[in-house]
Amino acid sequence: MLDSTIQAQLKAYLERLQQPIELVASLDESAGAAEMRELLNDIAPLSDKLSVRFDGTDARKPSFQITRAGQDMGVRFAAVPMGHEFTSLVLALLQAGGHPPKVEPEVIEQIRALEGDFVFETWMSLSCHNCPDVVQALNLMAVLNPRIRHVAIDGGLFQAEVEARQIMAVPTVFLNGQPFGSGRMELAEILAKVDSGAAAREAARLAQAAPYDVLIVGGGPAGAAAAVYAARKGIRTGVVAERFGGQTLDTLAIENYISVLETDGPKFASALEAHVRTYEVDLMNNQRVEALEPAAAPGGLASVRLANGAELKARAVILSTGARWRNVGVPGEQEYRTKGVAYCPHCDGPLFKGKQVAVIGGGNSGVEAAIDLAGVVEHVTLIEFMDQLKADAVLVKKLLSLPNVTVHLNAQTLEITGDGQKVNGLRFKDRASGVEQTVALAGVFVQIGLVPNTEFLKGTVELSRFGEVIVDARGATNVPGVFAAGDATTVPFKQIVIAAGDGAKAALAAFDYLIRTSVPT
Repeated sequence: MLDSTIQAQLKAYLERLQQPIELVASLDESAGAAEMRELLNDIAPLSDKLSVRFDGTDARKPSFQITRAGQDMGVRFAAVPMGHEFTSLVLALLQAGGHPPKVEPEVIEQIRALEGDFVFETWMSLSCHNCPDVVQALNLMAVLNPRIRHVAIDGGLFQAEVEARQIMAVPTVFLNGQPFGSGRMELAEILAKVDSGAAAREAARLAQAAPYDVLIVGGGPAGAAAAVYAARKGIRTGVVAERFGGQTLDTLAIENYISVLETDGPKFASALEAHVRTYEVDLMNNQRVEALEPAAAPGGLASVRLANGAELKARAVILSTGARWRNVGVPGEQEYRTKGVAYCPHCDGPLFKGKQVAVIGGGNSGVEAAIDLAGVVEHVTLIEFMDQLKADAVLVKKLLSLPNVTVHLNAQTLEITGDGQKVNGLRFKDRASGVEQTVALAGVFVQIGLVPNTEFLKGTVELSRFGEVIVDARGATNVPGVFAAGDATTVPFKQIVIAAGDGAKAALAAFDYLIRTSVPT
């Protein structure tokens, strides 16, 4: 299961174990159980503080528990955690063995102080790059608090449960048997949902912050670059972000960022955050901005209001709020979201193995999604509104070579249909002939571009008809002291490298504004 190189690397990590831990497996006769046994037998000899047993009695088989010797720790994998989840396994082993997590002390105390019994179940797939964050956060909570239990479940191993619970997107989390959340969630977000007083405490803390010279709204590549460039000027810099990393967290492969030959989105986002944290930047993550009130006069303080009620002040503001997947806007899309309507083929594709799906969109993202899904599902129907595919020629050539893909051009999506519980089809119209067709499907993947996250700015700064913040060559908006960068702006070509450059430019422009504007008395 593990080659010699990986075993050597894992052995080095396991030298950090401080307490003996046990792996307790509950197996059956399935192929998945055989793989699990092989994996555990590969791991056990790598540390004298690690042992494995195969006498577990858990009802969900195959699965294994990670626990300190003589205890009943609530960390379990109903999966063979390879692929993206191998890191989750390594971290769980280290944390169960007493190695301190890279989490702020106040967060650790918050987890330990949670009252009540929490049983979390996370449905994931090994190809999902959004799932490890959720799995790792809940595993840590289970390590730190004995009243918290968590199992990470590979939907591919437990198809009957997937069907019974109507799991059609990953990660999907249940708490005490009830739906808790879906999609990427970080530790702070999970804690905010289970700790009723967390939001009020955080709002009170943020409200005490002194005014910033530059406050950056958004933590994607543009926001990160702006933070680094501003902090290097020696000015007081803050970043408030709903999720640091932005769209890169949802990106599988990044192969066009100059000097980085190849990486994946979560790794790139982690590197962005690590770079920002090397400077004296006040990073406020998992915070949603609801309103911006510009300064009354140049040199005055602008106000940024957060969803939790806190208000932050700054002499200059850089808007780098990015964009999100655009909705089709047809009946059934919202009703069946996570019930067959999906936006991440890499994450949710494995849940549709052997089934028929559709992809809406013929640009690069849509064609790439169709190619990716064709290797997993029975058949892919691609729906494109225009009379030709807009993707790169090499992608189109690859798509048209696949035997289990059907392409409909000049086709308007009218409705995503379902049975009340999940998607069962898609209705579209040929725009030339007016003829309508219905295709029986299990899932629909929407890939039709992005919409800027600028709704809260309407009436504050000038926006284009597409909702983008209008900026000049320096990243300045029509409001003095307010700048913008990245995918939320009118700058063409929404690319990571362009967003990063825009962020740096906006920070330099903001600094120039500050030194040319008198400080108010």
